[in-house]
Amino acid sequence: MLVLITGATGFVGSHLVEYLERETDWELAGISRTLRHAGNLQRLSSRLRLSTADLNEPASIESAIAAVRPDGIIHLAGQPLEPISWLDPAATFRINVIGLLNLIQATLKCDLRPRIVLGGSALMYGLVKDEENPINESQLPRPASPYAVSKLAADYTGYQYFLSHHLPIVRLRPFNQLGPRQSPDFAVAAFAQQIAEIEAGKREPILRVGNLAAARDFLDVRDAAAAYRAALERGEAGEAYNVGSGEAHTMDFILHKLLELSSATIGVERDEARFRPVDLPRIVCDAGKFRRATGWQPSIPLERSLFDTLQYWRQQTSRS
Repeated sequence: MLVLITGATGFVGSHLVEYLERETDWELAGISRTLRHAGNLQRLSSRLRLSTADLNEPASIESAIAAVRPDGIIHLAGQPLEPISWLDPAATFRINVIGLLNLIQATLKCDLRPRIVLGGSALMYGLVKDEENPINESQLPRPASPYAVSKLAADYTGYQYFLSHHLPIVRLRPFNQLGPRQSPDFAVAAFAQQIAEIEAGKREPILRVGNLAAARDFLDVRDAAAAYRAALERGEAGEAYNVGSGEAHTMDFILHKLLELSSATIGVERDEARFRPVDLPRIVCDAGKFRRATGWQPSIPLERSLFDTLQYWRQQTSRS
């Protein structure tokens, strides 16, 4: 099987490439808009065919699809940052929705019918009432940010092409992912980066934080990688699947677990700039449907995810 991964040099994409290289004998191809994050893939063998393509340029993505002619596609490319979506909603929609349309149209123009797994987001569910937790796939979406609306639109676009063109598309809705290589634009990575820089004497011993009361369902990115493989192999075309741990932890809990991993004396200060216009109080995943369909379940404890994330930022800090 030849599998194409869009966003192959990104946070999730790079972990997925590593996982598939280690756990399968699949041929792998990856595309990214630029190769500025290609260092994430520096330990990989020649099995990966990596090239550039821009999802917002139909000719570019059609050329890439024609060159690879994949049997399967795992679509991870996109604008992943909720705060950026408030600043530029149009750009978020162009890459997350129009970009997906360009990818799908490219497969049709190349007369291909690859199995496609769409990397979505549980943020599409939006403002969930506490009594509605844990969230299953029948939950009414109430998206609370431009990013969340874009992911909902992409999810439904995938379903529409399943219905109208019978494309074997599976929609994955992962909850909060964490682990090494995640951008510090995300809270857990931001905590870890600040702690590492404080330990190295490169920052004053004050850790600046946003809303610590919010509770999230965290999933290690390496468990997410296994989920994408399971979805491609065993997910039912046309279906949507939630993927998460089934437990929620507050950001305050996460922060203090990370602080316990450091011997430095660190203060904590509230930073208004880190608060979002709309924040969701508590989100918990019900991944039962996905487990029943594929046999997947998470295996990496939260403590290991946090330790590995902090170690990654310690290494990055020592190199800078």
